[in-house]
Amino acid sequence: MISKEETPVLLSASYFGPVSYYSKILLHKEVFIEQFENFTKQTYRNRCEILGANGIVPLVVPVVKGRGSKILIKDILISYDTDWQRNHWRTIFSAYNSSPYFTYYKDDLKHFFGKRWKYLFDFNMAINEIICDLTEIDTNIKFTDAFEVVPEGTLNLRNAFTPKKQKEFPDDNFLAHEYTQVFSEKFGFVSNLSILDLLFNEGPNSYNIIASSIVN
Repeated sequence: MISKEETPVLLSASYFGPVSYYSKILLHKEVFIEQFENFTKQTYRNRCEILGANGIVPLVVPVVKGRGSKILIKDILISYDTDWQRNHWRTIFSAYNSSPYFTYYKDDLKHFFGKRWKYLFDFNMAINEIICDLTEIDTNIKFTDAFEVVPEGTLNLRNAFTPKKQKEFPDDNFLAHEYTQVFSEKFGFVSNLSILDLLFNEGPNSYNIIASSIVN
């Protein structure tokens, strides 16, 4: 088991976040999730990246667009105008059906693509709970009471994780530990994909891979 950092960390919610995101939940003894920030488009708050036969595939959860651009993340509604749940699951199935642990975990995850959640935040937190359970990451997760009231001494990483690599924060505490992926022979190792990629490929060893990616 890894030795936990005493410094709390503040994160945004995420949709099957990247491995680096879960390294922070593993590393820090106390984790705050921001629920009062304005929703930001094109981030891991409503998307993840998996590896398919043709390369990286983004999976985006559509949201209901309000009249104003500033809507709190906790109030963002998921849109069901398209059958995105079915499309996401079919894409995940296509990418990972041949992976070592897909059959082992599919029943734990498939209901996220059948049941309808009203709010994106609640959906993400339900996902986060099951992912931490499956990877055996011990958590102490709390929610913020207001925006910009960052608890004293807390590491603020609300905007540290983004699919836009040019905007990604440098992270001296994370160096992706390589593992065998379904399409490794075609693409080599593709680092820091969605936690789904690690889980389906490494199964019970996922915890050790995440821990091995942490640089102290």
